[in-house]
Amino acid sequence: MSPKISVIIPAFNEESSIGLVLNDLPRKTLHEIIVVDNGSTDNTAEVALESGARVVQEKRKGYGSACLRGIAELNQPDIVVFLDGDYSDYPEDIDQLIQPILSGEKDFVLGSRMILPESRAALLPQARYGNRLAVFLMRIFFRHRYTDLGPFRAIRYDSLINIGMQDINFGWTVEMQIKAVQKGLRICEIPVRYRQRVGVSKITGTFSGTLKAGTKIIYTIFKYLIV
Repeated sequence: MSPKISVIIPAFNEESSIGLVLNDLPRKTLHEIIVVDNGSTDNTAEVALESGARVVQEKRKGYGSACLRGIAELNQPDIVVFLDGDYSDYPEDIDQLIQPILSGEKDFVLGSRMILPESRAALLPQARYGNRLAVFLMRIFFRHRYTDLGPFRAIRYDSLINIGMQDINFGWTVEMQIKAVQKGLRICEIPVRYRQRVGVSKITGTFSGTLKAGTKIIYTIFKYLIV
């Protein structure tokens, strides 16, 4: 029996990009595609429905809130892939991302944007510097060498449930990475292609968004250091 691969795409006002993301997904290998509309004020939900996704609503704002809602909607998959709706990642690279899990070698695979020079160059400077600081702190405190906090990632469903994700906003990615280390998951990173997103980033595209995200990420690192 083929493994069941579910994709969760949190989305807030991604009307111009969500259709591109969904059209590039390798549909034949996927069990379900869930777009979590996080209170969009544009036609994100309508475009996602027209492009063949299952759309669920999460009114509580926050990236983590949307991801948690997506997890609650899963239909017992084997592997869960998280992917942003802004078309910055290459959805067709899912097959490459999940391969270490399919082979039985890994439980959690992070798609790193910091390995390929062209992918690293597509990140905004504040994102590159923030990533470097965060992964440096995680290496010091949790003894694991990550290179990125990239949102494009795959994890075994049972491992995802076991780590017990909780964060409702900017700490989501770093929480998963820390808990993966703490729970002893078999982890690897693979280089992924990355391009400038469609539209302006809600986080690193503004000073306030960058400040809020950076503060929450650092807070989350220290939170799990002392618990």
